Parts: sequence; C-alpha cells; structure tokens
Amino acid sequence: MRPANATLARLGVSLVLIGVLAWQLDAQALRDAFVAPAPGWLLLALALSVPQVVLSAWRWRLTARRMGLTLPLRRAVAEYYAATFLNQVLPGGIVGDASRAWRHARTSSDRPRAWRAVIIERLSGQLMLALIAIAALLASPALRDSVLGGFARLANAPGVLLAGIAILGALGIWGYRRPPAWLRDTLDDLGAALVASRMWLWQCISSLGVVASYIAIYAIAARAIGADIALGTLLPLIPPVLMVMAIPLSVAGWGLRESAAALVWMGAGLDPAQGVAISMVYGVIVLVSSLPGAWLLGVRRPPHHASAATDSLPGKP
Repeated sequence: MRPANATLARLGVSLVLIGVLAWQLDAQALRDAFVAPAPGWLLLALALSVPQVVLSAWRWRLTARRMGLTLPLRRAVAEYYAATFLNQVLPGGIVGDASRAWRHARTSSDRPRAWRAVIIERLSGQLMLALIAIAALLASPALRDSVLGGFARLANAPGVLLAGIAILGALGIWGYRRPPAWLRDTLDDLGAALVASRMWLWQCISSLGVVASYIAIYAIAARAIGADIALGTLLPLIPPVLMVMAIPLSVAGWGLRESAAALVWMGAGLDPAQGVAISMVYGVIVLVSSLPGAWLLGVRRPPHHASAATDSLPGKP
C-alpha cells in the first residue's frame, strides 16, 4: 500500500470507529459523560507528562549506552518530545519513533544499532504494559470472567489446532537453518541491553515508572470529568485499554482506544459512554502534552556529520 493510501486508511479507521461508537451508544448518556473537565486535574495530568517523557528518554539513553552508542540525556529528551508529537499527529503511531531512530543513526557510526536501540527501548515498555495488563485482568473479577471466558470459547476452535501445527512446523524449519546475520545481531543487542547483568532491573524500573505515569494520567482524566469510580475498580480497567493503542491501525490510537474503553467498561458492568468520554479526554491530554515536540521540530535540524559512536562508560546504568 502506498504511504498516502495507508495514511487515509488509518485515518478512516479512526473516524469510522468513533462514528460507530457515537451511533451505538446512547446519545444522552454520551452527552452526560462529557462534562467540562476540571482545570486543576488537567494541569496535574500535563505536569505528570513531563517526568514521563524524561524517564522514557532516560530509558532510551540507557539502552543506547549499553549497546555502545552515545546519546546525551538532553538530546534524548528533545528527540522523545518530537517523536511523541509526530506519533500523535501522524497515522500509525510509530512514525515519531522511526524519526528519532533515523536522527540518532545519522550521528552514529553503527546505524543499524541505533535503530535497534529504539526498537528495544519500545519493546521494554510494551512488555511491562502487557504484564501489568495481565495483572489488571486477574485483579478485576468482572474483566477476568468476561475475558477468560472468551479465551475459553476460542480454545475450542479448530483454528487453535492449526496454529499449533504451524508453530511446530516453523520451529522444525528453524532447527535446520542458521539465523540470518541481522537476527543474530538483534538477539545479541537484546541480551546486552534488556536482560544482561543488571539491565533487566533498570529496564523494569524505568518501564514500570513510565507505564505507571500513563495509568495515572488516564485516572486523572477520569477524575477531570467527574467520573465517580473507586480507584480499586478504575485502575485495573486502564492497562487493557492502553494496550490497544499499540496496534498501528489508526491515528494515535483514536477510535481503537475508545472502542476498547467501551468494551472494557461494559465488561466491568459500567457505562460504556463514560469509558469513551474518559478515553477521549485522555487522548486530548496526551496531544496537548506533546506540543513541545512541535516547537522542537521547528527549531532543531538533523545533524549532518557523524559524531563518536561509543561512550566512555558503555553499559553502565
């Protein structure tokens, strides 16, 4: 698919999903859910987004240093802001990460490794979010019953048997073929930057902090519109909704996130219109918090010369 067609397709996905939600949900309930957000809560959410970006940039720098690349923290923060803004305004949600990987690669003597550093850094966050989402499902009785019940029904499908056969076949083929060089390099970098020595601990701590900030901002969005949900009920609902945003089929998760919120709220026995309203306020908060990235994109230019690609203290967190 051509880039322009892919962009239109993802924009269409967002618009269609939001349109379907507006059509399916009770109009009065949806209007009632959209009360004017309290400014104090919104300011708190925007303030929390600053350490979130700094911690994410620090995780990227930590990953790059472990792989022998130079990445000053100040530059990492600026590039992360710019990437966050691009992810919010361009379809797919990964263009910004590709941009910061490309810009870092331009100043590195090992360009493929600069790209892998961004991939590994994002993988660290997604793995932590997946673990928290699983824990949240287990912590919420209503979601646990609905989701696990759905998986139990799928387990009886013939497709599961076919999938198992395909996996076993792929493993058999793998045993007779030597992995390609790019895959061996990726596995080596994964070992060095994600699981080796104490790196797994630093990656877990930083990723836990980043994911916790996402969840906190979502909970603040709920409070901003006056959603009267106990934290013990609200917090387990958030990680599964955030997981859906990783699917690169829309613009910044719009439509997918709201659809997931409606389903999760419904599965928990709550008003789905309220879940959609909270999700949309959250999306606006994230967009506004990324606006410094727009300014940085306007004033920063990609460097045209390569700098040193190794650090004096590689691998030290």
